[in-house]
Amino acid sequence: MMQRLRTSVLIPFIAGLMHFHTVQAQAQTGGLKDGDTLPTKTTLHFGLHGMGVAPAGSDRANSGHHHLIIDSPTPELNSEIPNDFQHLHFGAGQTEAEISLTPGEHTLQLVFGDKNHVPHSPPVISERIKVRVADQTAPAAAQAAPAAGGRRPSPKDAKVYFIYPKNGSYISPNPVIRFGLLNMGVAPAGFDKPNTGHHHLLVDAELPPLDQPIPNDFNHLHFGAGQTEAKITLPVGQHKLRLLFADFAHVPHDPAVFSDVINVTVTESGQPPRKRSKHRHRSSRSYGY
Repeated sequence: MMQRLRTSVLIPFIAGLMHFHTVQAQAQTGGLKDGDTLPTKTTLHFGLHGMGVAPAGSDRANSGHHHLIIDSPTPELNSEIPNDFQHLHFGAGQTEAEISLTPGEHTLQLVFGDKNHVPHSPPVISERIKVRVADQTAPAAAQAAPAAGGRRPSPKDAKVYFIYPKNGSYISPNPVIRFGLLNMGVAPAGFDKPNTGHHHLLVDAELPPLDQPIPNDFNHLHFGAGQTEAKITLPVGQHKLRLLFADFAHVPHDPAVFSDVINVTVTESGQPPRKRSKHRHRSSRSYGY
């Protein structure tokens, strides 16, 4: 079972040459072969040939994003890929990720999905390979366990941030907000795993008490299914947005992991308002001779 996921550089890009028997596009867990032995913590590189990588929600032709299937059969190919510890979404366009696996045997498979996390037709999937994980640092396993009832610890270098929008952006009333995360993993609410949690979006609200569950209302939006993006509704006008990461019980970690506040302006078009042009009126004069 997967214990922890840490995303690395979030860069949408066209990946390298890969191998699988799809029609034109091909995907592979880059560099890994069936039967390989891995350490408990390893960086997987996702390869792709014949298509482009784009963040979830971006409806670009011939593109999509990676999903890693761990210890689970190939998901249904005509519906949205689940989002849980066996189905990891890389909706920010990641082409690599550092993961931690428990010692023993595991299966890994890549499934490429479209803007809505649905596999393409024909599907673009890698081989389902078996790997063996060797425990090389057994004494460190209980390192992150918190005191009973206490706040879950976060790594010192953990960071949460907005991929979209940026500070000062003009956005539409129904934008897709994309969440970025470094050095921690995303897990649904209710899953108490070390170094994981889920996103919360604060809209026009100050930071809540950091030792209590985050409120759940129109100003404190919970994404307990493990979403890394969400379509929200905002009234026209100026708004302040902040991301706050929290554990399985919606309680911020210690130290708390939250983003800077960004200021956005919502307009009907999602574009800056047009400046009114000043028309100069010329006065007509009659001249007599």
